[in-house]
Amino acid sequence: MKNRLLLFLSFLAFTAQSFAQEGIPVYFDYLADNYYLVYPSMAGISQGGKIRGTIRKQWFSVDEAPSLQTLNANFRLGESNSGIGAIVFNDANGYHSQTGAKLTYAHHLKLGGDARYLDQLSFGLSGGLLQSNLDESEFRSVIPDPFISGSNNSVSYFNVDLGLSYSKMEFYAHIAALNLLGSGRDLYSAIEFDNLRRYLFSVGYVFGKSEWQVEPSVLFQMTEFTREKTLDINAKIYKDVDFGRIWGGLSYRRSFEGGQFQSDGSFGEQRLQLITPIVGANIKNFLISYNYSYQMGDIRFDNGGFHQITIGYDFGQSERRYDCYCPAAQ
Repeated sequence: MKNRLLLFLSFLAFTAQSFAQEGIPVYFDYLADNYYLVYPSMAGISQGGKIRGTIRKQWFSVDEAPSLQTLNANFRLGESNSGIGAIVFNDANGYHSQTGAKLTYAHHLKLGGDARYLDQLSFGLSGGLLQSNLDESEFRSVIPDPFISGSNNSVSYFNVDLGLSYSKMEFYAHIAALNLLGSGRDLYSAIEFDNLRRYLFSVGYVFGKSEWQVEPSVLFQMTEFTREKTLDINAKIYKDVDFGRIWGGLSYRRSFEGGQFQSDGSFGEQRLQLITPIVGANIKNFLISYNYSYQMGDIRFDNGGFHQITIGYDFGQSERRYDCYCPAAQ
């Protein structure tokens, strides 16, 4: 039993190290018309502006379980081709936490067609100030450890995100390089590494122009230093109603790498797998969405899942701008 517990804890440590992310973690709130939180090039993509706030909580039965709060706003500068945005966030996980703020400028270049035809290339650049904290005040060790100060350690640093998006009517594609400067926190002394770059790519299409629409999409992400990769496969369904729009969907996330574990004398490998249903509604200018992520596999920290709520408000959008069903750009 003791050996199994040690192996289980080792697996958890591997998982936490592999998928911990500096900056804003990429969960599933982007599916709630919140692509700007992931891609700087989406700032001011629509006719007016958008405000989005998210709250995420993991494992309600576990003390100091991971939690995340974000608030962002972006809008187009009048009738120009420029957009700006801002993001603030707080991410806590046990003794470690991080807070940050980002400012974004984006430029949207129309490639052709009349005013009602969407064919646009977008570029975005974000600069952010982040602060990481490690609270060692409750760390206890029988043998003194020179790397443990027993205080609340805090470091701040600046980094840059770069994004590119292409939208053509119901089709869209996005790519981003996050933490582009490569430099980052220096919080864990000799074991710290400073290459925090991550790369994201997503593509999708909206089928149907009646009261029902279907939107399949995928999102791929990779961490440069560790080469860890994950893939999201998503599908959403929309229905237009009198008060706006209702929608729902399902996302499946799978990692390309896994962790080794031993159970009942045999060895196995488990990869991160998450199933996430999502539901939401656009009620006039307001948006509300909820998603629940459930981790699959034999080895889990807790049977509970991860809950996330997104609330939003759209402004300055008097009518549909383009002759297409393209929710993110309207």
